[in-house]
Amino acid sequence: MNFTESQAREEICRVGRSLFERGYVHATAGNISVRLDDGFLITPTDACLGFLDPARLAKLDLQGQQVSGDKGSKTIALHRQIYAAACEHDADTRCVIHTHSTHCVALSLNLHGPELLPPITPYFVMKVGHVPLVRYHRPGSPDAAKEVAALIRSHAAQGIPVRAVMLRRLGPNVWHDTPAAAMATLEELEETARLMLLQPHTPSLHATELDELRQTFGARW
Repeated sequence: MNFTESQAREEICRVGRSLFERGYVHATAGNISVRLDDGFLITPTDACLGFLDPARLAKLDLQGQQVSGDKGSKTIALHRQIYAAACEHDADTRCVIHTHSTHCVALSLNLHGPELLPPITPYFVMKVGHVPLVRYHRPGSPDAAKEVAALIRSHAAQGIPVRAVMLRRLGPNVWHDTPAAAMATLEELEETARLMLLQPHTPSLHATELDELRQTFGARW
């Protein structure tokens, strides 16, 4: 879905406020970006997502250089890598959301496997899919951006494109074709992480059940 720049600015602020008011982000953690035809919009560095001003969002060109607005979040480098890799298989990818969502972060602290969550609910499988776990890097690390892009491409090469990755100790990055759709993906991911913490020994859905979700709903699993 293509937005006008004005619509994208308003939608970033609406989604940011909704995430903040419902506790998905806190303080100045998290960021939202939208890919435009002529560049990117991203929330300013150290901005609270609950109190964004559409006119002050950072506008960057296609090379990631600041054009206008307040100074953009340092995570634009990661977002640009996500757009580049994701658009190879999902050309309509237009929004990336990063949060420090409590249950996702808590679940990541002691995990050592390749993914954040097993397939424990049908809606997690249908709406989120595989969530590769990215080893810890400092916030803003270019190495994290490279690793995320590589994970997106390696999963796509196996026929399982992803819509989310989990940065260990930091939080998830999710992406979709609109801010609203990206937010819904984040919500489902965080809710599934909460369920896993409440019931840590929950068995995965069986292979036949996963196949049914793939056949019926086109689930990416």
